[in-house]
Amino acid sequence: MAQQLTRALTAVLALAAGLSVANIYYNQPMLGLMVGDFGGDGHVRLVPAATQLGYALGLLLLVPLGDSLDRRRLIIGQTVVLIAAAAAAAVAPSVTILLLASLAIGAMATIAQQIIPLAAEMAPAESRGRVVGTVMSGLLAGILLARTVSGAIGAYFEWRAMFAIGAVIAGLMGIMLFVALPRRPPEQRHGYLSLLLSLGNLARSLPALRRAMMIQGAMFACFSIFWTTLALLLQEPPFRMGSDVAGLFGIIGLVGVIMAPVAGRLSDKRGPHGIIGIGIALVLASFLIFALFPTLTGLTLGVVLLDTGVQMSMIANQSIIFGLVPSARNRINTIYMTGMFLAGAAGSAAAGIAWIDLGWPGVCGLGAVVGVAGLAVHLKKIK
Repeated sequence: MAQQLTRALTAVLALAAGLSVANIYYNQPMLGLMVGDFGGDGHVRLVPAATQLGYALGLLLLVPLGDSLDRRRLIIGQTVVLIAAAAAAAVAPSVTILLLASLAIGAMATIAQQIIPLAAEMAPAESRGRVVGTVMSGLLAGILLARTVSGAIGAYFEWRAMFAIGAVIAGLMGIMLFVALPRRPPEQRHGYLSLLLSLGNLARSLPALRRAMMIQGAMFACFSIFWTTLALLLQEPPFRMGSDVAGLFGIIGLVGVIMAPVAGRLSDKRGPHGIIGIGIALVLASFLIFALFPTLTGLTLGVVLLDTGVQMSMIANQSIIFGLVPSARNRINTIYMTGMFLAGAAGSAAAGIAWIDLGWPGVCGLGAVVGVAGLAVHLKKIK
């Protein structure tokens, strides 16, 4: 008999999702320390990019395996490699070793994207939104708090200490998952190549998946547009503030963590489509506030609306896609997250150009245009 998804197991999955994805963001606040430790070698600045590239490769090459292998074994295996990669980063004698370790850390951090489909599979259909929302709240907390923790560790100790602590945390997480996770034999077994080739077929045959990916891609692009340029705005007059203040805005974004389970419950009770609409409306309202009130108060209110809107849309869209083809949840998650990831990268790049050419008003205009594009997709009927 399959193990039931209890509240305790849901909490374990949420915690593991946050702890695993946090590994992607440990390096960002410590980059200056790392450059100094390697004698000013500019190649160290590629560490965040290597980590993000590893995450993208993990999404494409590892996450689909969850549809053909026991997810418990796959998650534990990735955790073991994550421990080794973090330890390698902690003792890296050269930039090359550090970059390779960062690539592996990014790829193994996709444990979080193995956990989300597992939670969706174990949850009853009538409470899937709530469960996915709870797990996503853990993931979002990991994203937002990782920079704060690593910045503090780097400031009081050194950057290598953070990676060593990360290895220990991953080890404790592995023990927790080894004890708590049930064995979940896959419903079907596929060859690895057929799994990868089926990604295109799933994307073509599931219009609801394509729409969810485009809507959430637009929302994540809006998210990236703001966060990419916030530090640039704050260092300009009249603020003249450093990156530490920009980092504190991440704490404000924790409101989205609280809203994730709420969005999930509303999606279960009232259907996901209305929740997606509310999420898009909040994102559009945030950029209106950013444009009209570029003050600390306006930015704070806008961040709350932006993070809440993005999270509400995310949870509602996931409740839709995870109900499409139960035997292909990992591959569906791969398509969804890869599209969202690419849209976020495009949003960051476009935000940089908008800032240089048009300043903060251009950034706000770009966010509004992308948000309206997401709304247009949401309002269009699936053919």
